[in-house]
Amino acid sequence: MAKRLGALKWPLVALGFLVALLFAYLFVLRDTSASPRLVVSEPVAMLGSGDTALAIAADGSFLRWLPPPEEGSLPELPLAEPPDGERVKGTAFQQVRVLAAAPPALRPYLARSYYGESGVDVELTSGIELRFGDASGAARKWRAAAAVLADPELTAVDYVDLHVPGRPAVYGSGHELPPIP
Repeated sequence: MAKRLGALKWPLVALGFLVALLFAYLFVLRDTSASPRLVVSEPVAMLGSGDTALAIAADGSFLRWLPPPEEGSLPELPLAEPPDGERVKGTAFQQVRVLAAAPPALRPYLARSYYGESGVDVELTSGIELRFGDASGAARKWRAAAAVLADPELTAVDYVDLHVPGRPAVYGSGHELPPIP
């Protein structure tokens, strides 16, 4: 009997050691406090109009819990109805990424976005088109657009090509620039 107890001594010691390690991890090493984290989903675009309008966050998710956005308060996406799922996908998501990168000073002037032959296009309330191509480098493209629109020598334009943000191109003269706030 003493031999059997001696043979069980080492497994019991190892088991006790593992229990002590688990206890130390669970109650000493691991951070058990809950730290609150608030994620704010700011609307950057909308689908539809009127009472059926639906706000869309920067990550493409639908903000169904928000009341319908007021007409003209957010740029519109050209989808007749929300796609299946909880967020937009594909070219609509590219548009949302571009709209989310817009500087706050320009957001009141954004009317709508659509996906044209050149990629993502954003139309300003004055009718000027900003042609972004894809959503890559959207922040740089917005800085280029802001610089073009702030040029005091430029009074009217049809569209601004922002495919290469280091060299934005201005075309036409059919639409006046929006007023400076």
